[in-house]
Amino acid sequence: MALTREQMAQRVARELEDGFYVNLGIGIPTLVANYIPDGIDVMLQSENGLLGMGRFPTEEELDADMINAGKQTVTARPGAAIFSSAESFAMIRGGHVDLTVLGAFEVDQEGNIASWMVPGKLIKGMGGAMDLVAGAENIICTMTHASKHGESKLLEKCALPLTGAGCINRVLTDLAYLEIKDGAFVLKERAPGVSVEEIIEKTAGKLIVPDHVPEMTFAD
Repeated sequence: MALTREQMAQRVARELEDGFYVNLGIGIPTLVANYIPDGIDVMLQSENGLLGMGRFPTEEELDADMINAGKQTVTARPGAAIFSSAESFAMIRGGHVDLTVLGAFEVDQEGNIASWMVPGKLIKGMGGAMDLVAGAENIICTMTHASKHGESKLLEKCALPLTGAGCINRVLTDLAYLEIKDGAFVLKERAPGVSVEEIIEKTAGKLIVPDHVPEMTFAD
């Protein structure tokens, strides 16, 4: 069975390490803030100028002026700092973010990512994605494995305009967790109930499948 958005966020949260500075992109990545493991202290960064972003607010905590880069209301944890977007992007471009989590339309076996436009459709803008993929060495993409028409989004070569080249090293889809290494996707884990055969069928790029691919597990 394909992972839910919440399960994808939970799986990404397991990659967090104590002391990390982490940028969470728009969409599924923002949900990671709700699943930070106990005993792990991380500082979440939003490129609009907030370092120390907390979980999403309750109705009582809601402050319309406290927003992330996707214009969602958020909270600020103790020790948070608010600064200009220019300083925020200096942090990103300077390589001071330990982990970036962002969505994508396509990723290919060379680690290229297309995430900002589909020709002929409304373009909201590049946002901070190009800076994030250029300034970070540790990036996880979250995305659906295939389109609603069943077409693979894990490709031999991206067809859409690139956001960055050779920069993606890990991909979490609703079907699988994969690493990109030596020009191929390497299958590391599969979603509960999802077969290796289904993942092979829905992966257009070169895929390496180890002898044993464990299922992800989630707490009830």
